[in-house]
This record gives sequence, C-alpha cells and structure tokens, in this order.
Amino acid sequence: MRFLPTAIAGVFLVEQEPISDERGFFARTWSARELADRGLEPALAQCSLSFNRRRGTLRGLHYQVPPRAEVKIVRCTRGRLFDVAVDLRPDSPTFRAWVGAELTPDNGRALYIPRGFGHGFVTLEDETVVDYSISAEYAPELARGVRYDDPLFGIAWPVAPAVIAPRDRDYPDADLSRLEELRGL
Repeated sequence: MRFLPTAIAGVFLVEQEPISDERGFFARTWSARELADRGLEPALAQCSLSFNRRRGTLRGLHYQVPPRAEVKIVRCTRGRLFDVAVDLRPDSPTFRAWVGAELTPDNGRALYIPRGFGHGFVTLEDETVVDYSISAEYAPELARGVRYDDPLFGIAWPVAPAVIAPRDRDYPDADLSRLEELRGL
C-alpha cells in the first residue's frame, strides 16, 4: 500500500500495489502493520458498505464524537464517487479545510480519514458501491453531522446533489459550540 499525503496533515490517499499475473491481480486494502508503521490508526472494528442507486447521491458530512471518534478508510468498489474529508477539530491549524478525491475501482484509491474529520461523498455514477473500514463501532448516540453545503467549508462538489436524506440535508451549520466535542483530537 502506498500512502500519499494530501493538503491536510493526517489525511492520505491510499493506493493499492497490485501484483498482477495472467489471472488478474491481488492487492492489500488493509494492513495494521503498515498503518501502525506510519503512526496511523491500525484498529479495525467494523466494515460497512453503502449502495447508491443514483448519480448525485450525497451522504454526509458525518462523524462520531469521543469516546467512539472514528478513523475511516473509504474506497469505491463499483461506480465512481467524489469523497471528502473536512477538518472539524477547533484547535487544528487546518480547521474548516477540506480535501476531496475521486475514487473508482480502476484507480484503486482510498481515502484515509482521521478522527475529528467530517466525511461525505457524492456519487458520480449510478449504482455506486462504497466500502468503509472503520476503527470504532457505530454508536448512534455519538453520531453527528454538519451540512454538506455549509458556507464555512465551501466544498466544491463536482455535481449537484440530487438525492439527499433529510437528516443530511437538515444538519445545522458547523458553529464552534457544536464542535467542542472534537477539541484535542
């Protein structure tokens, strides 16, 4: 696995290093040792999938607060998506900054998203499947979110969202008082 730094410290594009032969290829998508060797979170508590029927489906921006703040590695196994990580840590020098990447099965990229970051994506094709490797179990009482179009972030989504769950559409703006739970991450 190759870990490519992004414009925000701690967020990485993770590329596969496929080994190919006449059968096809084999590539690791998770290695606790390789993550730990880079000072990244090696715990894996949960793996999840989302299937998204339509292009323009938006999910996010989601996060969990301590004690179940989570690290995610997100990849696309079918279709195409634009994946986003937003720094929500009030004491971070990159607070409110975001980074986005197109993830596809062909480019084999994943996005490593640290604790204290909001995560969301918009699908760029119908029938897109997203695979999540997550460091903490989902805890609904600790789940939070901020609006995908909050002007505080200014995310440049490449397509206009067409399908948004009411919960995601109705999240409030990300004011500092709501993000205090993420201080110190």
